[in-house]
Amino acid sequence: MKAKKKNDNSRRKFIKKTGSAALGFMIVPRYCVAGSGMLAPSDRVNLAFVGVGGKGVSALKELSSQNIVALCDVDQKRAKEGFKLQNKARKFVDYRQMFDEMGSEIDGVVISTPDHTHAVIGLAAMELDKHVYLEKPMAHNIAEVRALTEAAKAKPNLITQMGNQGASGDGIRKFQEIYDSGMIGEVEKVYVWTNRPIWPQGNPIPTQKQKVPNHLNWDLWQGPAQYRDYNEAFLPFSWRGFWDYGTGALGDMGCHLVDGPFYTLDLGYPTWAEASVSQVYSQNWDSDYTPESCPPASKVHLMFPEREGRGPVELVWMDGGIMPLRPEELASDEPMGDWGGGVLMIGSQGKLMSDVYCKNPRLLPLSRNEEDDMPEPTLARVETTHTMDWVNGIVNGYQPSSHFAKAGPLTEAILMGNLAIRSYNHRIPTPDDPNSRYKLPGRTKLFWDAENMRVTNVDIANQFVSREYRTGW
Repeated sequence: MKAKKKNDNSRRKFIKKTGSAALGFMIVPRYCVAGSGMLAPSDRVNLAFVGVGGKGVSALKELSSQNIVALCDVDQKRAKEGFKLQNKARKFVDYRQMFDEMGSEIDGVVISTPDHTHAVIGLAAMELDKHVYLEKPMAHNIAEVRALTEAAKAKPNLITQMGNQGASGDGIRKFQEIYDSGMIGEVEKVYVWTNRPIWPQGNPIPTQKQKVPNHLNWDLWQGPAQYRDYNEAFLPFSWRGFWDYGTGALGDMGCHLVDGPFYTLDLGYPTWAEASVSQVYSQNWDSDYTPESCPPASKVHLMFPEREGRGPVELVWMDGGIMPLRPEELASDEPMGDWGGGVLMIGSQGKLMSDVYCKNPRLLPLSRNEEDDMPEPTLARVETTHTMDWVNGIVNGYQPSSHFAKAGPLTEAILMGNLAIRSYNHRIPTPDDPNSRYKLPGRTKLFWDAENMRVTNVDIANQFVSREYRTGW
């Protein structure tokens, strides 16, 4: 079978959709886009890091060619490796103090903190006209993502990047080129799955008060979240499984897995979401209800509307080991996805599958990849790492592959899925009936008004669109 000509509706170019043209961005001299005076394009960028343990260490290593001027972390033990890598940089515990004392010396800020502090730090940096690299997901809830997106649009000379590395890879571009060639026809359904969570999830939130370690500023770590007593169950990684701080399996892996079909199909904002979740039952035959904790497994349906003459698309997300029906075109000894999950797009004339980060896109059956004429590369490739693409954008005046105006709608769609998960069978005791079980009707469609960020048919679900910040934040 030969690759078909690209149809008129599929001639969108990746770089047009994701590059500076989308913002009306213009290349400007370096001194116009930097926040710390006149610098020649050949100069290194002055960078500050907030969160230098875990993912922050990786970013430090990737950006070691730049001028690292400041490092900030609330956990001195967790930050030890990062501090050692850049021992000449000034060290801080509170990012606000860092901005106050070194704001004039900083060009860009790399933020690798837990999800619940992404927005407050990112918005503070952008208010000071600092370029921002922010780990995925962009923020903890939809309202925060929208605020970051609008801030980026209001200041188009600020260079932003979300840390979903696959957006800079060759795979997502090859993925779109295959679709644009017409080899699978038009797509009506997409399946996305992951093996996450690989951390404790579905457990009651710990209530035992423990002594805060000397190396940790627990109050600063909690940031805008409502105060809870310290418990070692939250750190250093298991915070992902608690809604106060994390966004669960979907928030962790959605930006890595959904981005391929999301951008390839121009999906935009969903019109409704529907979720079902797994439950753990105790010995008294009652479900162990843990509203503060993300569920052990979930399945989410997201419906995206017609766009530019193409029909609607249903995207089905699965986590916790749940997977779609194995395609009949895939042999029993051929892998379905990879270590972290996969993507399957079902078209009118074929199927396209890929791995995490949109790596290794391939037609099904796999023999098609050898027998068919595969499309020639037409989309510009990123010739460097995802983090350096951001730095190059700062130096050369362009928006990189996952800038906020592009990454914002993707993240909002993912967090709309989380809104449905959190709303599923949400139990709220009422004064007249303290034993009432479920206020929401269980599995139901939540219809979404994206412009106004509001669920239109189940008002109580709107409590999860934003959050109440702790006093002082």
